[in-house]
Amino acid sequence: MFSMPTAPTEFDAKAALRNIPNKPGVYRMLDEKACVIYVGKAKNLKKRVSSYFLKNVSSPKTRVMVSHILDIEVTVTHTENEALILENNLIKSLKPRYNVLFRDDKSYPFIYLSSEHAFPRLGVHRGAKKKKGRYFGPYPSAGAVRETLNLLQKIFPVRQCEDSFYSNRSRACLQHQIKRCTAPCVGLISEEEYAEDVNHAVMFLQGKSNDVINQLITKMEHASEKLNFEKAAHFRDQIANLQRIQEKQYIDSEGGDQDIIATALKNGLACVQIFSIRGGRNLGNKTFYPQNAKDSEAEELISTFIAQYYLGDAQSDGREIPSDIIISHEIENTELMEHVLKDQCDHVVKLQSKPRGQRARWLDMAIQNVNQALQIRLNSHVTVLQRYEALQTALQLDEMPTRMECFDISHTMGEATVASCVVFDEKGPLKADYRRFNIDDITPGDDYAAMKQALMRRYKRLKEGEAKLPDILFIDGGKGQVSQAEEVLEELQINDVLLIGVTKGEGRNPDLDTLYLSASKRKIILPPDSPALHLTQQIRDEAHRFAISGHRNRRAKKRKTSVLEGIPGLGPKRRQQLLKQFGGLQEVTRAGVEDIARVPGISKQLAKKIYDTFHMNNEN
Repeated sequence: MFSMPTAPTEFDAKAALRNIPNKPGVYRMLDEKACVIYVGKAKNLKKRVSSYFLKNVSSPKTRVMVSHILDIEVTVTHTENEALILENNLIKSLKPRYNVLFRDDKSYPFIYLSSEHAFPRLGVHRGAKKKKGRYFGPYPSAGAVRETLNLLQKIFPVRQCEDSFYSNRSRACLQHQIKRCTAPCVGLISEEEYAEDVNHAVMFLQGKSNDVINQLITKMEHASEKLNFEKAAHFRDQIANLQRIQEKQYIDSEGGDQDIIATALKNGLACVQIFSIRGGRNLGNKTFYPQNAKDSEAEELISTFIAQYYLGDAQSDGREIPSDIIISHEIENTELMEHVLKDQCDHVVKLQSKPRGQRARWLDMAIQNVNQALQIRLNSHVTVLQRYEALQTALQLDEMPTRMECFDISHTMGEATVASCVVFDEKGPLKADYRRFNIDDITPGDDYAAMKQALMRRYKRLKEGEAKLPDILFIDGGKGQVSQAEEVLEELQINDVLLIGVTKGEGRNPDLDTLYLSASKRKIILPPDSPALHLTQQIRDEAHRFAISGHRNRRAKKRKTSVLEGIPGLGPKRRQQLLKQFGGLQEVTRAGVEDIARVPGISKQLAKKIYDTFHMNNEN
């Protein structure tokens, strides 16, 4: 390593450049506080560093950076490959001010198939692969895993419940009732039949959907020949569902593993998306908004992203390097990058910027998506994004939540109880997905029972595919309300939704609002000026507003409705005649059966119903 001494207040570029060798390596630019503000690599250090101090430097970003340089350090390496790896490691550890930075410090999720049971389970897995079984992935996000598991449950009903839940069943759970599980816990399916579903699920996860379809066609034909038309219809539905998934996900009949990387830049903002294709099937995509990308070129973004995403500790986080990486812009150091990636994963890696056939279709899809994501980012309010990022940091989440739901209950002395569900995504309130639930058949004023009923109705529908599950579920209330939500999520076997209770502070002071995290059983009190607190309060207040408005509408409608309207056989004309004869509802309530029966058109039997309606209500 060489360090060039500098004057206390002015940097002598010529003197510094004289001491830099013509060898490959890494250079670091330091400011007046000796902080590293930029890290770069070079095949020839002297030529590369000298280029920063030319008079005709066009990049405004580079000119500003050079104005802050008061020292330069260089590290000589044996090869350019070593320089690329060292540069990437230094950028990740030092996070220099002027380097393009891709924030991505999370481990990637897998789908896990256990092998310790006669009836294996499918589930989500993060971290080290210590359990016995098979792992499929990695997937770019938890949402992609959830979507895949949901698809599998509809087509091949392999159990997804926790072993503790599975081992203690005396009757089939709700998943069996909605045809998402074959109930091996209570012996409603044989090991052989269950193993077939497991085998088909594995083939699906491996991208062998066409093979699965061919097997199902054969089974359907055999069932038809044996006149078992119900079984044949079951196989037919499985085939149709698989065909629809193939159409939706652009299944590549050739199979193979690829990553597709596309970038877009506009108005000083940049976006990079990576799509993961495994076994010819789209596992989903991940979006990155790099820091310090202003004035960067697309080629630079792609190159920087590849290095930061794949090199270093990426594989320990579950990030695999496929043989083919398709990129939207050709990069300068293609051969160098391919060699370094090959050394990292021990197999040949090919970077392609001009693919043909199916791969060109994948790339076109990625380019469309990255442009759309960037436009959404540009159209979004900065404050909304800051609040989401602050919430991610406050809750120590692996990735920024993209969908959140909040529930609240409203009633007046137990009358006309209404539960609300509001939904927020990264753009703010998603009012099209709001829902209200009229709560009946509970003890008036029992908020716990009301919350449980609303949650069960909501998430039973979501498990059946009505909408996406949220990343975070907020409950307006403390441990009691949260416990009701825990019971519902366990009953429905929803395991990957973060459950949080939001309680008012002492004296209903919003600055003292408390978040209760169900998973860790801990409480968090955020600072009054925290954007994360403001976001949770906005969601909670919106759920409260939506519940109150629904309750008021229901109460008003109930009070405007005459008790007479609920009596079978008493139509509008008879009601009008009855009220005219007695001069109003109050007098009707005082009348006896014989008096009511004198009204034209009302039989003695109907008169008895009218009388019982009022007198039974009075007794209650």
